[in-house]
Amino acid sequence: MVIVAADQYESVPLIHDPWARILLPSAGRIAAWSTRWPLVRQALLSATEKKFCGGWASFLCRKRYIDDLLLNALRGGIGAVVILGTGFDTRAYRMPELAGIRVCEVDLPANIAAKAAALQRCFGRVPPHVTLLATDFETNDLARLLHDTGFARTQSTFYLWEAVTQYLTEGAVRSTMDYLAGAASGSRLVFTFLRQDFLNGEQMYGARGAYREFVVNKRLWTFGLAPEDVPAFLADYGWRQREQVGAQEYAERYLRPAGRAMTASPIERAVYARR
Repeated sequence: MVIVAADQYESVPLIHDPWARILLPSAGRIAAWSTRWPLVRQALLSATEKKFCGGWASFLCRKRYIDDLLLNALRGGIGAVVILGTGFDTRAYRMPELAGIRVCEVDLPANIAAKAAALQRCFGRVPPHVTLLATDFETNDLARLLHDTGFARTQSTFYLWEAVTQYLTEGAVRSTMDYLAGAASGSRLVFTFLRQDFLNGEQMYGARGAYREFVVNKRLWTFGLAPEDVPAFLADYGWRQREQVGAQEYAERYLRPAGRAMTASPIERAVYARR
């Protein structure tokens, strides 16, 4: 979200997000505020690219891509939105189209507490159309928690799972997919994943620094998929892939039209599926 906030100072932001900086914790707000100076913004971009070549553009483009899908789904009559692993995502607050739609933001208890504090600071409360749900994908019963919160699987829902799957075990990913297998007809799902050959250390794709830090040393990134295996993976749970995008599509749809001389990373891809 610091990168999204920094992008607001570009002549043509890829995402218009007035809340990106404001919702962040104090340290993040200071970092984002400092990027108003081009030299600071360029230094942050360079540091990101050194560790994760193409990461800066990928983070922005995947959000823009998901925004486009969400807006299209809202025009098609989606009844609810569930954001799995919300962090400091701002969609529920910056997109006026969501004002009359029930949104459930799901994350770890500590992250939900931080989000609630940020919303209290900014709005004086959690906006009435938003429900914050604390859970752990590794251990908790997502189906029961969402049902108890009023998000029944009988209504068509847009499920958003951005930059989360790589942090989970395969068991937690499949457990979440088991829940999604019961989604109502017409529901949509968009999620991102890392390439399995990167996690295996077979291809670095310009992200050797990120591999060393997040895969080898910290062991935070554990789950991945081969792009060609995604349709079958989804079919096991009753979903059909409608589109899968990555660096090439991001360049064609967002970077070049905006005149941005940037390259997105090929290690992360986004998938759009429907029931």
